[in-house]
Order: sequence, then C-alpha cells, then structure tokens
Amino acid sequence: MFKKYSLSLLLSVFCLFNLINSSALAIDLDEATRTVAVDGSGKTTVLTAEQVKRGKRLFNATCGACHVGGITKTNPNVGLDPEGLSLATPRRDNILALVDYMKDPTSYDGLESIAEIHPSVKSADIYPRMRSLTDEDLYSIGGHIMLQPKIVTEKWGGGKIYY
Repeated sequence: MFKKYSLSLLLSVFCLFNLINSSALAIDLDEATRTVAVDGSGKTTVLTAEQVKRGKRLFNATCGACHVGGITKTNPNVGLDPEGLSLATPRRDNILALVDYMKDPTSYDGLESIAEIHPSVKSADIYPRMRSLTDEDLYSIGGHIMLQPKIVTEKWGGGKIYY
C-alpha cells in the first residue's frame, strides 16, 4: 500500500513540475525570441507570455493531431517550417497569412480552396474544433507556428528523423 501511494505522489509531483516548467517557458523566453513577423511587409510583433501559452495550447488541441512537430502527416512534403511557409503561394510565413489560411485554406500553389479537407473557420460545420476559435485565438496559433522554429530550431518541420 505504501508503494502505491508513493508512486501516486511521485507522479503527482512530476506532473506538477512539468506544468510549472512548461508555464515558465513562455515567460522565460526573451523579447528577441518572442519577436515574430506579423505581415509580409516586414512588420513584427513581440508575443506576450499569454499569447505564447495560449497559442501552444490551442495549436496542440486544434492542429496538433495532423501537424505534430510542424510536419504535415497527410502530406510530409509540406510542413510548417519557415522555408515551407515562405515557398507557398501566397507566402504563409507571417501571422496574418497563417490566420488567413486558417480561415480559408488553399492548396500550396494557392489555386484551389481545400476548406472541405482541411480544418478551417470556413468549414467549421465539418470541423467542430474550429467553431469556437476567435480571431485572437487564430492569431495566437499563428504566433505559435512562427515562434517554434526559434525554440526547437530544425526539429520544427524536420519530419520523421526527429519524431
């Protein structure tokens, strides 16, 4: 019986440590790291600690099943890494372009709507997780996508060699 409670206590302490540690990460990031591109003209913003935490939580809950680690499970050739985002048409390497994509996704070449096969605000009737996302939520998710390459470097979008 002692072992059962000891293991339970150990797991509780471990979970609490991870919760505190992951929350502290957003606060511990310096301003330069939290500075990301807002639009295609070069305008930047410094994400707040709340935006960092919120973006991570929302990304994991809404996008993480298909985009774990910045890859795209359904098409490993197209990831969320900076190069992949910059080569899309239109470019998706800034927060506002990512928000636009989450509202109305298009194919990589920008020629076709893929709202019926990709979760988006436009297809919220098909993808219920998108129904409750506000513009602020989408902005935080976009900020998370832009921030990750600065934190995990080449692992973000690096594919199966890392995950």
